[in-house]
Amino acid sequence: MGIDVQALDSVYGRPAASVDVRLDRADNGHWVIDAQSVTDHEGRVKEWREHKLDRGLYRIVFGSDRYFVSLGLTAAYPEIVVVFRMTDEACTYQINVLLSPHSYSAYFGSFN
Repeated sequence: MGIDVQALDSVYGRPAASVDVRLDRADNGHWVIDAQSVTDHEGRVKEWREHKLDRGLYRIVFGSDRYFVSLGLTAAYPEIVVVFRMTDEACTYQINVLLSPHSYSAYFGSFN
């Protein structure tokens, strides 16, 4: 099926809106851009829920640098990369990333 992506700001305790996000897929040892977007006011990329993803290795790249600079902060991680494996094309997976200027955490799960 697709993937539900959400970025959350742990500094202010709110969704991280306007974060650049890129979805890449592995193809013969190289990363190929599959989709690009910007998080909405809920910190989500809703259009990827219906984006058909085949089984395989993917990564999501969150552009944290521009986001934190817009808040007047400096980020230790200019990009946050989450690599994951799609194992079932029928499932909708979710990835939540909790952002702060000097750390991050990620959650990967399934709605099915």
